[in-house]
Amino acid sequence: MTGKRILLIVSGGIAAFKALELIRLLRRQNYAVTCLLTANGARFVTPLSLQALSESKVYTDLFSLTDESEMGHIQLSRSADLVVVAPATADILAKMAAGLADDLASTVLLATDKPVLVAPAMNVRMWLHPATLANMAMLAGRGVSVVGPVEGAMACNEFGFGRLVEPPVILAAIERLLVPNAQPLAGRHALVTSGPTHEPIDPVRYIANRSSGQQGHAIASALAALGARVTLVRGPVGIPDPVGVTVRAVETAREMLDACRTALPADVAVFAAAVADWHVENRSAGKIKKLAGAAPPGLTLVPNPDILATIAAPGPDRPRLVVGFAAETDDLMANAQAKLRRKNADWIVANDVSPATGIMGGPDNAVHIVSAAGVESWPRLAKGDVGRRLADRIAEALGR
Repeated sequence: MTGKRILLIVSGGIAAFKALELIRLLRRQNYAVTCLLTANGARFVTPLSLQALSESKVYTDLFSLTDESEMGHIQLSRSADLVVVAPATADILAKMAAGLADDLASTVLLATDKPVLVAPAMNVRMWLHPATLANMAMLAGRGVSVVGPVEGAMACNEFGFGRLVEPPVILAAIERLLVPNAQPLAGRHALVTSGPTHEPIDPVRYIANRSSGQQGHAIASALAALGARVTLVRGPVGIPDPVGVTVRAVETAREMLDACRTALPADVAVFAAAVADWHVENRSAGKIKKLAGAAPPGLTLVPNPDILATIAAPGPDRPRLVVGFAAETDDLMANAQAKLRRKNADWIVANDVSPATGIMGGPDNAVHIVSAAGVESWPRLAKGDVGRRLADRIAEALGR
């Protein structure tokens, strides 16, 4: 993406804070980002924050003589490869539809001859109002691209459509517009597992692993961004589901295996879930009571099905590429290489989850890709970056 330039217009809304993460993602992909902040947008984020992240001057004032002599609103409107409005409030969308130009943002949008992408964000009633719907239809007819909004909880304590899509989804929409071949996985089906499983002991207790689901969800989102049709089979997690993927929520390992089998055939399967190795043979129908002086109850554990080995077994439904995870605290590489052979996987993504690393449940990961060809070690990265990098490797492998 070196050389591609984005003009990011940040308008006024509580979702403006997400523009900061969007800038981070764009800079990581080597986009040059110039920010234009509206007066209302400055009530939620500061020019200094945008400037620090974009490493570029932030523009706010239509009548700044310095800016006019150096660049001018006409040059600003045409110096980028793409103009992105995120968040796009009902107000700025109405100005765009009506052709108004009473501030720097609306003037630039009226003067630009470059593609425009808007990411709407507003209250559900505002989004569903006939005026907004008419404005969106008018903008679509003029060739303006739209990403979102999505359904969800809002700062105004209402629920419904109008929530800004997450920054990785906006990034994917940007890349679809700027790089026609940015979706090398178009037409492919990816199966991803994520999160822990919960194996009930009784109605209130269960056996589980310490998995947040962040890594599996990041992989699913990254594969979708590359054009794949993604089925995410995930256990109980406390994070939002990725946008643009089919989600099948399960609780136990046996339910996860059933959902994975149902999702086949797939071109690639990535088993990032931390599946409990055992379940209780005879779960109690009622809560097991703690009685004074009584010994703790005995629990008989039996093995759970091996999801990775089952799906990786030779047969007509085996995905072309099967990727497993090895989360270890000791002998990382030896255990990962043994798992690669034992499970009949193509790759094992090995990571050290010792408590000192902070990886299990944390925001970062440090992985090694183990395959028959050898070991490829990556530096410690944010889990979102690991997901994108792994998705790129998968696209490369499936493209051969």
